[in-house]
Amino acid sequence: MRLVKLLYQLQPDEIYNLAAQSHVRVSFDIPEYTADVTGVGTARILEAIIESGIGKKVRFYQASSSEMFGKVQEVPQKETTPFWPRSPYACAKVFSHWLTVNYRESYDLFACSGILFNHESPRRGESFVTRKISRSAARIKTGLAKELYLGNLDSQRDWGYAREYVEGMWRMLQQDEPDDYVLATNETHSIREFLDVAFARVDLDWKDHIKFDERYLRPAEVDLLIGDYSKAKEKLGWEPQTRMKALAELMVDADLEIARREAATGPGFVD
Repeated sequence: MRLVKLLYQLQPDEIYNLAAQSHVRVSFDIPEYTADVTGVGTARILEAIIESGIGKKVRFYQASSSEMFGKVQEVPQKETTPFWPRSPYACAKVFSHWLTVNYRESYDLFACSGILFNHESPRRGESFVTRKISRSAARIKTGLAKELYLGNLDSQRDWGYAREYVEGMWRMLQQDEPDDYVLATNETHSIREFLDVAFARVDLDWKDHIKFDERYLRPAEVDLLIGDYSKAKEKLGWEPQTRMKALAELMVDADLEIARREAATGPGFVD
């Protein structure tokens, strides 16, 4: 009821549902919580839109995920590729995705799902592999750390820049009709490749610093993700500008600045 009251009071023009327990590996440890927040949370918002009476005016964005493709049935993956989720997180996202489609068709809502492939930035959480790598490269370079433990280095992902993907999300809600779109770069790179670029940025060889830890392996792995963004390019006028190499380098540069400040002043003075 509080969500219904809030939407009634605010009368928003657009709602972006980015809320989730979004760590895939952690979702295996807390599947019920992940299902509640990442899956049922979407149902609560959609139902609140209907109950508050704003369904005819509001535009709703659902953050779907490339993890829904899981054990991929088609390469590259596009909007019509069948889903085969491989984690509780991905299963919850599939629920949210189809529920958004259902509410769009049942209540004539302007509701879009953006099937976003991995989108990174210097603001990425430190528990995610790209930020683990960029942060560790910077901290090892500045003498604040010596090594980093990782799991599967052979996984391949389609990495893009979050800033550009947020613009794509916004563009979805500016269209005349609601629809679902893949945002991706149509390039795939392994974690090893990301390591190559990140550590080269600080003149280090990652092989001297990376250790294997089986705790970071998933019970069911997603080996390959690569997205086809041609629909978004045609209908939204959107396409990625920042590729993996530039992305990894800008993340390392940002973390290097943080690490240098910490090395100079101590951890208590770093934002």
